[in-house]
Amino acid sequence: MKQLADLFYELDATNRTNEKVALLKAYFAVVSDEDKVWTIALFSGRKPTRPINSTFLRNWAITFANIPTWLFEESYHVVGDLAETIALLLPEPLDTSVVSLTDTIGLILSMSSMNEEAKKQTIHQIWQSHTTKERFVFNKLITGSFRIGVSQSLMVAALAQFTTMDKNKIFHRIMGNWNPETITFQELIYSENKDDDLSKPYPFYLAYPIDDTPESLGKPEEWQAEWKWDGIRSQLIKRNGQIFLWSRGEELITDKFPEVIQMAQLLPDNIVLDGELLPYIDRPLPFNVLQTRIGRKNLTPKILKEAPVIFMLYDVLEYKNEDVRNLPMTARRSSGEILVNEIKHPSLKFSKAVEFETWEELAKLRTQSRAMDAEGFMIKRKSSPYQVGRKRGDWWKWKIAPLSIDAVLIYAQKGHGRRADLFTDYTFAVWNEELLIPFAKAYSGLTDVEIKKVDSFIRKNTKEKFGPVRTVNPELVFEIGFEGIQISPRHKSGIAVRFPRILRWRTDKKKEEANTLNDLKEMLKGYHEIL
Repeated sequence: MKQLADLFYELDATNRTNEKVALLKAYFAVVSDEDKVWTIALFSGRKPTRPINSTFLRNWAITFANIPTWLFEESYHVVGDLAETIALLLPEPLDTSVVSLTDTIGLILSMSSMNEEAKKQTIHQIWQSHTTKERFVFNKLITGSFRIGVSQSLMVAALAQFTTMDKNKIFHRIMGNWNPETITFQELIYSENKDDDLSKPYPFYLAYPIDDTPESLGKPEEWQAEWKWDGIRSQLIKRNGQIFLWSRGEELITDKFPEVIQMAQLLPDNIVLDGELLPYIDRPLPFNVLQTRIGRKNLTPKILKEAPVIFMLYDVLEYKNEDVRNLPMTARRSSGEILVNEIKHPSLKFSKAVEFETWEELAKLRTQSRAMDAEGFMIKRKSSPYQVGRKRGDWWKWKIAPLSIDAVLIYAQKGHGRRADLFTDYTFAVWNEELLIPFAKAYSGLTDVEIKKVDSFIRKNTKEKFGPVRTVNPELVFEIGFEGIQISPRHKSGIAVRFPRILRWRTDKKKEEANTLNDLKEMLKGYHEIL
């Protein structure tokens, strides 16, 4: 645990990519192979199941620290992170012990079968024998909130340097459904057996955003445009007669989309397809329709009828048991289009190219994005291979400007991490006659200077306190951007927006000039034509 804790703090202390890779490489060079596997698992999102809820940890920390509840809560509001608050408030350890990451996670996993008192004593023993830094990292693990400022790409870069292997091979080997409790480092990284995991997907190729216009890309005839659909990016795999469906977040979602799996029975064997899961009835439906299915354990006939899902095929990654990612994109897509035409199944569609001759023509077509229920365009070089991760040069996304509305700040709450002592989480409202009705929460979009100014205003203009939430005098107006808008009976406004964020602080506007609930409803009517 000491080595992981030291790494955690060292990584947090630098923003330099090369330094982070060097730190990770040095760490892999000294820890055991078992700890290497668990580190790879943690850094790629495979966290152990959480055995204890936060309320128990909070109460036990208060008891062990021998402090009043109010002091703990005030400390938590200042620090902004439960794991760090507990680590800081506990008394100094009686002694320190050297325990490996693997043994610590083994202990966490064993707690699932313990009763409450046994869990309490185990946690107490760990807190007593670890330093503040080690406690903090342990608390992150036990609360399921272990996150670190290192992308999977950086970890793979460090592993590639440590093992002198190709990064793309390592990326592929840590994908898929492997268990850190049973697999060895040798099996995970060095194994050449392609049949070890038939379900294993390929690393996804991701696009860079175009900030302005695509003229800088060069000749239009070298590029292909497709509509950018708003669903769940996925890989559909059929190998040796077995079918697997993976999300881009490396979640195996085979059981959640039975109509797609039924369609996949018709696919030829040993094939991997890249595409988008979309709710679809004659045309793509809004993303919130797909959300009605996400997280459900049981898919009723009613849900399957109201929110049917298709697989919108983008690309072919493996064909007849051969990795075809290095072929030109046009060749890969040609195979995909032939496949869709042969299958002729309603749950399999092909993402057709949009015809254009000039960038100006494509820009005009892009204005139709919302009418197509699309987010804009994907622009891909016709000769491009299918690469790994987010690579600049061949694949670009050209999204439309967000919907926006001017709203009034009415509630605020402190943030987390480095912003734990600043009010950075905001609730915004629009006018409904003479009342302000909350409709969205947002916390991103302001500069550090603006955040400090807003924080100062909030502290001077707080009306009421409800736990960590402050009611603020309604004076400040902000332009709030969002990607979609839907009817929502769960919200007081009757409306929900998707991906809200702050576009700018409207210092030029008074609160009376903010938009109204009727403005949102008119926007909803124009967006979906359902009101």
